Amino acid sequence: MEVVHVRCAGLDISKKDAKVCVRIAGEGRRKAVETVTTWASTTNQILALREHLIAERITCAVMEATGDYWKPFYYLLEDAGFELMLVNARHVKALPGRKSDVADATWLAQLAAHGLVRASFVPPEPIRHLRDLTRARTALTRERGREVQRLEKLLEDAGIKLSAVASDILGVSGRAMLEALIAGQDDPAVLAELAKRRLRSKIPALTEALTGRFSEHHAFLARLHLNLIDQHTAAIEEITGRIEVVIEPFQGFRELICTIPGIGPLTADVIVAETGADMSRFPTAGHLASWAGTCPGSNESAGRIKSTHTRPGNPYLQGALGAAAMACRQNPHTYLGARYRRIAARRGPQKANVAIQHSMLIAIWHMGTTGVLYEELGADYFTRINPDRSKTKAIRQLEAMGYQVTLARAS
Repeated sequence: MEVVHVRCAGLDISKKDAKVCVRIAGEGRRKAVETVTTWASTTNQILALREHLIAERITCAVMEATGDYWKPFYYLLEDAGFELMLVNARHVKALPGRKSDVADATWLAQLAAHGLVRASFVPPEPIRHLRDLTRARTALTRERGREVQRLEKLLEDAGIKLSAVASDILGVSGRAMLEALIAGQDDPAVLAELAKRRLRSKIPALTEALTGRFSEHHAFLARLHLNLIDQHTAAIEEITGRIEVVIEPFQGFRELICTIPGIGPLTADVIVAETGADMSRFPTAGHLASWAGTCPGSNESAGRIKSTHTRPGNPYLQGALGAAAMACRQNPHTYLGARYRRIAARRGPQKANVAIQHSMLIAIWHMGTTGVLYEELGADYFTRINPDRSKTKAIRQLEAMGYQVTLARAS
């Protein structure tokens, strides 16, 4: 097999150390020389490893994406002057039975020597900082949602059915009622009078819902949950402020993709952080969609297709795009909303959601590549491109309901 890199290295990384195999290809029929050494994962040892690899005149180094343990090695070696590749562990998995850390490092070096590995996408440092912030905000938002659920369960335990009447128990009205409950107010009529705006039309239902057995024990736990919710809210706002500063160099791309229906500033932040706002890293729009995990998988053997399930993709990007697709579903005036309903009717909501994510990514790639704004095709797009099909479908629906249909063109 052809040798692409004569002098290369494979790094098998763990929490405490890394096994490093330096492979130097032999000339002619001479066997390659493979030397394995162990280096601790501390910064000083990684810097020493960097000098060692430079001294060995390595042209390519390959490491697995093992948890977060690869990050110190990658960040200190990425500007060492040789090609550094982070690879998906599933793509370089060794056969069981002959597997060890030393064998893994040697195997990675052999794959690197023959050019049999493909590098994963590692964004530059500014994007990495933005990614840390958006992922932290996502985690805090989810944790805040869990605290709200715990508070609602506590109210159910106390027989307070506030969530059955008010859609948001932490809105202005709900928060005022909870504060009054914690303060010791137990008169349902007084509590219901704290309702604001449209919720005042439900005062009789609120009076009934606020009749329960809210005790001092429930008040203690409710105050605890509210404090945690407030802390998470403050942290989310602080992170959002920091994101606005860090994302400034990518503001143009962010504003561009915000023109897509369903994508707001928060979703755009995640898209910028996860894709890097640089579409040149993806040769085609299909490559971006495949990397994100919104394309059908390929699993064929002996002429039989066994599965077409989508492959695992970026979970943060998928979560943000999934929420954007749901927003499109609720909008009756957009092309993406019409496409969602068209696919959901035939193949179900889950497949429709993934299809809308795919459409969004295709649009994002073209917009990021060309710099053009999103062009809305309209909710009647499918009717315009095939009016006869829409007419036939409408006639069949009416005939199925027992009507006899006669059409006459309007003058």
